Amino acid sequence: VDPMSRRELWRMVQELVGQGIGVLWSTAYLDEAERCDGMLLLDKGRLLFAGPPAEFTGRVAGRSFAIKGLDGDKRALQAEAEGLPGVQDSLIQGRSLRLVMAPGAEPPAQAVPVAPRLEDAFVTRLREDTPSKPMRDEGGRPPPDLGGGLAVEARDLTRDFGAFRAVDKVTFAVPAGEIFGLLGPNGAGKSTTFKMLCGLLEPTSGVARVAGIDLGHALGAARARIGYMSQKFSLYGQLSVAQNLDFFAGAYGLAGKRRRAAVERMVEAFELQPYLKADAILLPLGFKQRLALACATLHDPAILFLDEPTSGVDPLTRREFWRRINGMAAHGVTVLVTTHFLDEAEYCDRVGIVYRGRLIALDTPDALKDGARGAACPDPTLDDAFVALIAADGREAA
Repeated sequence: VDPMSRRELWRMVQELVGQGIGVLWSTAYLDEAERCDGMLLLDKGRLLFAGPPAEFTGRVAGRSFAIKGLDGDKRALQAEAEGLPGVQDSLIQGRSLRLVMAPGAEPPAQAVPVAPRLEDAFVTRLREDTPSKPMRDEGGRPPPDLGGGLAVEARDLTRDFGAFRAVDKVTFAVPAGEIFGLLGPNGAGKSTTFKMLCGLLEPTSGVARVAGIDLGHALGAARARIGYMSQKFSLYGQLSVAQNLDFFAGAYGLAGKRRRAAVERMVEAFELQPYLKADAILLPLGFKQRLALACATLHDPAILFLDEPTSGVDPLTRREFWRRINGMAAHGVTVLVTTHFLDEAEYCDRVGIVYRGRLIALDTPDALKDGARGAACPDPTLDDAFVALIAADGREAA
């Protein structure tokens, strides 16, 4: 659910607790777990910890740092930081790069101490069993050629369902190689906008262009340049992992040696070898998401549409996904992503916020947070900026 809905949900839960009702809360989002009185940490069927979240967070006391005031390509800086000795975790947070160091390791000279978070302790504990992987280089192939034009363009894009207007004259443009985030509350119109730009839904009016191709006139040519990963698992559950990869390679027009090479590359890149014979529906959630992303990128698309790609997965899997997404963007792939987990939106070059079918804000994550800064909120998160923009638009509409 979106940030506003999450806040409302927690208000309801706190009311129940105030009435003496016990609540057992299962979540992959560690900011939610921090709100709980007690926590059970499970991994691979084992109980790793039982107790107050603050006690577990104390495992990394004195090991959390931030390099602040960053300019330039923060994703490249993160990739560089992950290669430094002693760095166990790294995360982009606005103009800062958050680092968690191994016990006894010295942080980079420009890093300053910050308060540890539960997620810092969680990730470093799991990485004792699953070491961090270096950011994967998605190169080796020439960057996509979009002829110097825009990768994606929406102009007055509108979609009506009967008397209901789901998307109302949305306009934005995305240059090649950018990661663009489309955010909004549930039902705001982001997924409908996504589907129109992918050619899965016909606009009522307006223009949608992908790689310079008007989807209204050359849909087939545009689709050949697109990779799409749905919010819900939409592969063939009764087919094995190998059969899904082979099917989608064929659907994208790959044949012969090129088809075999593409499938082999995805199996290696996404570490799917142990699951090749397993039915896709039986995969753990993280591997379902890996398979879905592998199928979406088999044909080396120039433009990748990701509709909530990490919904419900654990922090380690989210980091692995964003390593791959950042690696593809570094080699010229344009990425459009929707997400309700706004820590992820920090990786975007720009963010558009949709509310009641309209685009109400479009800027960098840092600029959106700057707009929410004030005496009551001196250091706003992107969640804070999101909620403030939605609330302000609601007041104006009223």
